[in-house]
Amino acid sequence: MPYELLQSVLSNTWSVFLIVLFFGGSIFVHELGHYLAARRSGVHVERFSIGFGPPIFSWKGSDGTQYQVSWFPLGGYVLLPQLADLGAIEGASETQAAQLPPVGYLTKVLVFVSGAAFNMLFAFALACVIWRVGQPANDETTSTRVGYILKTMELPDGSRIVSPAAASGLRVGDVVKAIDGNSVSDWDELFQTLMTSSGRDPDGNPRAVFTVERAGQTLNIVLRPRLAGDERTRRIGISPGYDLNVGAVARDSVAFRAGLRAGDRIVKVNGEPVMNAAGLAEELSADPTLPARLSVERKGKAVEVDMGPRAAADPVAGIEIQIGYHLIHPSPFAQVAGEVTMTLRTLGGLLNPHSDIGLSKLTGPVGIVHILHEAADAGMRYVLMITILVNVNLAILNLLPIPVLDGGQIVFATVAQLRGEALPVRFISAAQGLFFVLLISMILYVSIFDVRRWARDSREERAAAAPASTKP
Repeated sequence: MPYELLQSVLSNTWSVFLIVLFFGGSIFVHELGHYLAARRSGVHVERFSIGFGPPIFSWKGSDGTQYQVSWFPLGGYVLLPQLADLGAIEGASETQAAQLPPVGYLTKVLVFVSGAAFNMLFAFALACVIWRVGQPANDETTSTRVGYILKTMELPDGSRIVSPAAASGLRVGDVVKAIDGNSVSDWDELFQTLMTSSGRDPDGNPRAVFTVERAGQTLNIVLRPRLAGDERTRRIGISPGYDLNVGAVARDSVAFRAGLRAGDRIVKVNGEPVMNAAGLAEELSADPTLPARLSVERKGKAVEVDMGPRAAADPVAGIEIQIGYHLIHPSPFAQVAGEVTMTLRTLGGLLNPHSDIGLSKLTGPVGIVHILHEAADAGMRYVLMITILVNVNLAILNLLPIPVLDGGQIVFATVAQLRGEALPVRFISAAQGLFFVLLISMILYVSIFDVRRWARDSREERAAAAPASTKP
């Protein structure tokens, strides 16, 4: 028990360290971009803060800038009185902007864009590391081949329906190329693209067009997704396809006595192709009292394995499927471009009234901390991959034309440039104060659902660990 407690404490300490380093570091990189661009352009930098609110600690540098770490860690800022009046959010400035030389329009845009640019550069640098050391992948997620189709699917109200995939005629072995015209290259992208899709039929029900490759032909299949799962997102009832490589066969089991061996690859059961462990289990458990014929590939040769009746308690007859794990080396450009694409699709789904994506589906600071905590347990590669995603999101979201964000400041500067005079200070202050309240309210709202997800994941982890920790 003391050893397990020490191991838990060390694990959590390491996770906290990585969260502070990479999440806090992402915010620091963003503000560093503003800071360096302002310094380079001769703009007065009064304060550099990680977080909002009163400082936990601060000091004044030899350059006259006050550096601080503040109590409210949901972002940060660089106080630039010549560029924007954000006193209600960043704190009052000790320097009168009127006493400082005016700043040109292009300089303002450069300084405001530099935060997002530094996040993208940081994401690219981390992507170069992943390119070099490799990105973890498994056979389940690296393709878009359909490996299993649910016959029925449970809805949130507990009722069961024929799954949209089964009803549409989608088949095991189909390779999904695109959804509603958006190309997909792996299973995660397929899942996210379906979830953020916004197609609807004339009656207003969800609709998605899958472009699939089947036996050398390209087909467009219309599906009617249903909202299901814990998050009530669009689902159609499919799982990925992968090679069913036998990792082990229990001795004295029906499968072992029939001649199945570790290293075999199961291709068919009773003449039906299988490409997913769930499909294998379904075929073998349909009627375990009857024999089953497995078509197997063994060292490049086709072998037939005839299994006798199986026990109802173990219809898979002691077969353990080994899913292959390996490292891939996607280019930094492909990694960053992929995150940009999915971020824009998510934003598009959020803004599209026909999609089923709402604020409750988004991830806020609490959710990011949770994801980084899980990634820290999985390994440093996963932490770097999540940090790339976080930085791409920070870059894109900060450039949205919303007051308080960098994009909003660019809009104010552009309008002032077009009208030939600065916008009224009272108007800018009111707009920024209103949107700051809305932004914090949105973060708090999203955080409620983040906490629920974290609690649900914790319950599932405890439930999964309970049988292993129960003493006989």
